[in-house]
Amino acid sequence: QVRLVERGGGSVQSGGSRRLSCAASGINFKLYTMDWNHQALGKQRELVARIESGGTTSYTDSVKGRFTISRDNIRNMVYLQMNNLLPEDTGVYYCSVNARGRQFWGQGTQVTVSS
Repeated sequence: QVRLVERGGGSVQSGGSRRLSCAASGINFKLYTMDWNHQALGKQRELVARIESGGTTSYTDSVKGRFTISRDNIRNMVYLQMNNLLPEDTGVYYCSVNARGRQFWGQGTQVTVSS
C-alpha cells in the first residue's frame, strides 16, 4: 500500500521560510520521481517542484530561485524548502508519486503566508 504523509505546514509572514517533508512508504522509493504540488483556495492543484530518481530537479516559474526540492533515499523522504514566501504561496501542499499505473497523493499540509 502506497502511503504519503506530509508535514511542516503552518503560518509564516511574507519573506519567511518553511520546510515541508513527505514520508513515503509502500514503494521502492529511490526508483520514483516525486512531486510537490500546490493548491490555492478555489484553484486547481498545480505541480510546483519535481525531483527525478537520479536527482534532477525542475520547478514551475513562480517558485524558481525560492523553492528547493530534495530527497533522502535512505529515509524515503522528500523535502520542499520554501524561502522568501509570498502571500500567493498560501494553500495546501501535496506530495505525489505516479506508481503502479496511477497517481498517489498525501493528505496535504496547509501553508499560510501573511503579508
